[in-house]
Amino acid sequence: MNKDLTVGNPRKVLRNFCLPLFGSIIFQQIYNIADSLIAGKFIGENALAAVGNSYEITLIFIAFAFGCNIGSSVVVAELFGSKKYGEVKTAVRTAMISSGILCLTLMLIGILGSNALMDMIHTPENIYADSELYLDIYIWGLPFVFFYNIATGIFSALGDSKTPFWFLVASSSSNIFVDILFVKVLHMGVAGVAWATFLCQGVSCILSMIVICKRLSKLAPEVKGEPFSTFLLKKIARVAIPSILQQSFISIGNILIQRVINGFGSGVIAGYSAAIKLNNLVITSFTTLANGISNFTAQNIGANKLHRIKEGFRAGLRMVWILSLPLALLYLFAGRYLVMFFMDQPSNLALKTGIQILQIFSPFYFVVSAKLVADGILRGSGRMIQFMIATFTDLSLRVILAFILSKTGLQELGIWCAWPIGWGIACLISVHYYHAQKWGEKGNEKDYAEVSF
Repeated sequence: MNKDLTVGNPRKVLRNFCLPLFGSIIFQQIYNIADSLIAGKFIGENALAAVGNSYEITLIFIAFAFGCNIGSSVVVAELFGSKKYGEVKTAVRTAMISSGILCLTLMLIGILGSNALMDMIHTPENIYADSELYLDIYIWGLPFVFFYNIATGIFSALGDSKTPFWFLVASSSSNIFVDILFVKVLHMGVAGVAWATFLCQGVSCILSMIVICKRLSKLAPEVKGEPFSTFLLKKIARVAIPSILQQSFISIGNILIQRVINGFGSGVIAGYSAAIKLNNLVITSFTTLANGISNFTAQNIGANKLHRIKEGFRAGLRMVWILSLPLALLYLFAGRYLVMFFMDQPSNLALKTGIQILQIFSPFYFVVSAKLVADGILRGSGRMIQFMIATFTDLSLRVILAFILSKTGLQELGIWCAWPIGWGIACLISVHYYHAQKWGEKGNEKDYAEVSF
């Protein structure tokens, strides 16, 4: 059901809108984690390392899908908030066509260049074949990844966070069963893990696209809209390109970090693969809530209700900090059991590495979550330069410090210490940029009309 985020108590509106988004990403991460868990439990430590190694490369493709999601979502939310329903339909069609072309281009690059990507990160020989196999299958499923991301972005823009939640509940649950079937029963190895993800993403994509088409046909049926708009494509690109660059550079940064990690052997790779999956569960959850705050911000800018954005920031901060507390405590004190959950008979090095990473990262979830809430508002209001500065500061510090500190006596411990430093400094920048804006002050509406859309 479409929902107007510009009316009602901002705290309650944002909570009701964002909680299903949080649930959605939890289920999405569950089947991402299932890939690693089943690989580690039923195939072996090298399989876990192979899936984790390939995962860092797949994040490049996900970065483009995520950017298309955010670009279309923010623009459609602004148009929906201003009740321009014909332009809403045009924006959706424009996003679908342009994203499809981009997806095909990336598939071609991935098919021709997967070996080069594997070599670039110095993939160890003992996991090379499995990593390559997983990546090849993943690339053929890219259309499902792209169009599903577009669909979820449009649902969110229309104020509907519950429909994608139910899709993901079904998809993630079935993914686990298919993973087990392919790997444990049919003994398909790493290929079974990849094909299970491929099939479940495909089902979710097709169903979500059907529902989106029906939803748009019922939205002001007397208004048809245009099949494509260059003007709206530019609007989408204005948000999408910085978001793609953000996620791409993060992915490239992670690949560079993965290259450093790969120098310490498959034991460290396996421990990192398990821990980073658990960490990504948290960070992706916070990012998804921040995306919801972007939609809230965009709709209220479209409705010229800027005063509600401050209340949205406070409500968003309260939500992520409430979530940070139990997650930080869980990872801090139960990290051993969570890491062991991924591996049947972990080596001492793999177990030590995974525990160490979680103990270093988890206390700083309060910091990175505050950054992501501020980023959500900056992005939803079209403040993309400020958003990019904070993001690139975080990434640059993490990559540079990972290289430098790993060469000292800290060894791999230095790599893990780079994360909190990058998060902390970038958080100060993002929050500063948020507070520098005059949200809802008289005479400021024109400024946002020009800066945002």
